[in-house]
Parts: sequence; C-alpha cells; structure tokens
Amino acid sequence: MNTKNKTRPAASGPARPEDKRLSIGSTFAYGFQHVLTMYGGIIAPPLIIGAAAGMSSQDIGLLIAACLFVGGLATILQTIGIPFFGSQLPLVQGVSFAGVSTMVAIVHGGGGIQAVFGSVIVASLIGLLITPLFSKIIKFFPPVVTGTVITTIGLTLMPVAANWAMGGNAAAPTYGSVANIGLAAATMGIVLLLSKVGNAAISRLSILLAMVIGTVIALVTGMADFSKVGQGPIVAFPTPFAFGAPTFEIASIVSMLIVILVTLTETSADIIAVGEIVGTKVDSKRIGNGLRADMLSSAVSPLFNSFTQSAFAQNVGLVAITGIKSRFVVSAGGLILVVLGVLPILGRVVAAVPTPVLGGAGVVLFGTVAASGIRTLSKVEYRNNMNLIIVAASIGFGMIPIAAPKFYDQFPSWFSTIFHSGISSAALMAIVLNVLFNHFKAGNSDNQSVFVAGTGRVVSEADIACLAHGDRFENGKLIDAEGKEVPLKSSTVSDH
Repeated sequence: MNTKNKTRPAASGPARPEDKRLSIGSTFAYGFQHVLTMYGGIIAPPLIIGAAAGMSSQDIGLLIAACLFVGGLATILQTIGIPFFGSQLPLVQGVSFAGVSTMVAIVHGGGGIQAVFGSVIVASLIGLLITPLFSKIIKFFPPVVTGTVITTIGLTLMPVAANWAMGGNAAAPTYGSVANIGLAAATMGIVLLLSKVGNAAISRLSILLAMVIGTVIALVTGMADFSKVGQGPIVAFPTPFAFGAPTFEIASIVSMLIVILVTLTETSADIIAVGEIVGTKVDSKRIGNGLRADMLSSAVSPLFNSFTQSAFAQNVGLVAITGIKSRFVVSAGGLILVVLGVLPILGRVVAAVPTPVLGGAGVVLFGTVAASGIRTLSKVEYRNNMNLIIVAASIGFGMIPIAAPKFYDQFPSWFSTIFHSGISSAALMAIVLNVLFNHFKAGNSDNQSVFVAGTGRVVSEADIACLAHGDRFENGKLIDAEGKEVPLKSSTVSDH
C-alpha cells in the first residue's frame, strides 16, 4: 500500500489536526508554498527601512537576509513550541508592516537604525511582561481600533510606493521620468493581470511574479543594474549588531510600544482565526504562549539586525485555501527561511530590483494592507454610537504627518517622534476616543452627532409601532390593509 502522503498523528500529545505529519517531500513542498506566499511581504519592510536609513544596496541585502533568518527562527518557535512559548499552530512569523511607518519616523527623527533596534528591544520586552495582562486590556482594541490602525498603516505607506515608482532617489535626473513611472505601471498591470488568472497558485504569487517580470523588462531596457550582486559573501551567518549597538530613546520606545500593542492584538486575532480554520481548541493559555513567542522573537530579533515579529495573516488564508493544517508544514517553511537568511546574495539580488518595479508592486501590496483594515472596519456597528467619529478623527489625525511632513517640526523632539508616525497618531487617537465614547458612556445619547445620522437611513421604533398589519406605501401615500388611505400628520402640527 502506498503511504507516501498518508498522515499520522504526532508522537506525543493528543491527536490534534495540526499535529498530523506528511511525507518529507510534501511537507517541504507545502512549506515552500508558505514562503512564496509571504516572501513579498517579509522583504518589503527591510527595503523601506533600509532606504529610509540611507543604506547601500549591500547593507539592505544584509538587512533582508537578517529578516528572513529571524522570521524562520520565529516561525519554528511558534509552530514547534517550547514550554510557555509557541502556540503550536500553523502560523508563519515575520516582520510586520505594523511598525514600518513608526520605524521610518524614528530613523528620520535622527535616531537612525540603532534607535529603531533599541526601541524594538525595550518595547518587545515590555510586551512580553504584559502578555499575562493583555487579555484584560484587549477589550480596548476592538475592530474599530484595529481596523483604523491597519487602514492607516496601508495609507501611510503609499508615499513610499509613489517615491519608489518615481525612481527612489529625488536627486537623480531620471526621478519621476515617464520611463520610471511607466515601468511601475507595467509592473502594477502585471500584478492585476496575474491576479485575474484562473490558476490559484499564480494568483497568490502575483506580486512576486510581477516583480520578476518587471525586473526582466528593466534588464532588457537597461534600467536595472545587478553588477554589485556578486560583491560580498554568498553564504554568511547574520552578524550580531552589524549596524552598531542599539540606542535607547524614550520617545522612540513609546512609539514602538504602541506598535507592540497593535501587534499583540493582530496576533491574538490570527491565533483565534487559524484555530477555527484548523478546527482545534484555542484557549487563553494557548493564546498566551503564542503571544510570548511573538514578543520573545521580537526582543531577540534586533540582535540579528531584524525587527518586530508577528503572524502573517495571508498565510492564515493559505491554510484555509489548501486545507493543509499541519504545523510541521509551516515549520518546514520556517527552516527554508532560515536557509535563505544565511544567503545574503539573495538579499543583494532583491536589493538590486529597480525601485520603479518595487513601486508598482508596492501600490497593490500596501493597498492590500489598507483594504484589510477596511474589511475589519466593515464589521463595526455604526448605528446609534460614535464609532464613525472614532474612525474619521483617527484616520484624519493619522494622515496629518503624511500630508504635511513638517507639521510637528516646531514641537519638542520626543513629541514629534511619537506623532510624526501616522500609525502612532491614529492608534493613540483611536484608543483614546474608543475609551471616551464606548467605555465611558455618561452623556451619550442615541444620536450623538449629525455624522451618526449620516451613516444610513434611520426609522425610530416609535414610528414602526404606529403601523398596523397590512399597512403599505403606494405613490407616497400610506394605505392600510383594506385599501384606505391613512392620513399623515405634518411635523408642524402640535401634539397638544
């Protein structure tokens, strides 16, 4: 009997769907699929942050390799697990977009990449300490808050995509040229075209494949330069603190702590979601173990020149699509990431991809982040509450430093570091307003503002109670069950 693809339970512990094992070949094949699904997402943050820090292509290559390496280790910890760390669920870990704009703000604030690493270490350790208490404060991060924050993350990254599409270097003579923007548009068009292809695998890999095709186009037209790819080692273990010792700034740490709270919320949601998809029990203990793995990985990652780690939601979706529930498949994907992480030449290849190609893919990639936030906001109830005001004020506040980058230049440095990040601004506003309007309800009414009334047509219960069975409207007239017109009282008539 052929048992090549036959699944079998893990050697120890209860028989859970996620504990099933596949053949070695199938395990690594499906694991590689997970890597391909999230590869575009995991390389984008180091590209953005490295460019903001003014790094060379070689240094950005090292940064990318470091993020792959740490993401692989974090994935293995999350899926295999050790006592108190790891949810033992099929969750892929990697650098999240949640902290990108905050890290860029820290870099631009003068702290450099060293301040980014320092803030990640301290904020992650604080996150690790508060994990046992997080279940008690998670109520302050409902969808109206998390959806607002995720939407803002996508929107705040759009200037990055636009800058890439124009060429990335404002001092270059070709910056904003038709050729650059045309290459970005072609890449974006390829993403959309591949997304429409009937093949599910090609559709899921549309961004990565479009970047490859766009780069080939750039090579043919002389817009790509890979001459420096061979400069440097092919294989290298990530050097601890390769970019210098971390520095610790209070304002940067506060900004990053906000990111950590959002990350904890997102990972909690991903753990619950994948538990439902797999069909396994997820209790508070398991969530706590998953969050501790998140925070431990994030705290250690700057040692190897990487950033905050969190679960990748797109891979949760891949589990649902493929039906492959084994956590060992994802562990294999983590091992593949580790191997890729010790090949800095791959990082240099990615760093050499023309920025217009990245810009075209980035429009869709970053837009997907914003769309994910909008999808979360669509689940929010907006009737007879102030949720619309919370969303409107928070996103508007978060867009201020994006629309006017010099808005906070006259403020103290600690203040500008926190609020120059659109994500920090939006998160703070959303959290405060959610507490003010949804937790302290003294003074609230059924219709707190004109904006609430504008969210949709509202008919009071009193009006409905006045209608009788069989009443209907015809040509603007109220007709009863016997076909007789029911007179309508004008709002100007006195009730007395």
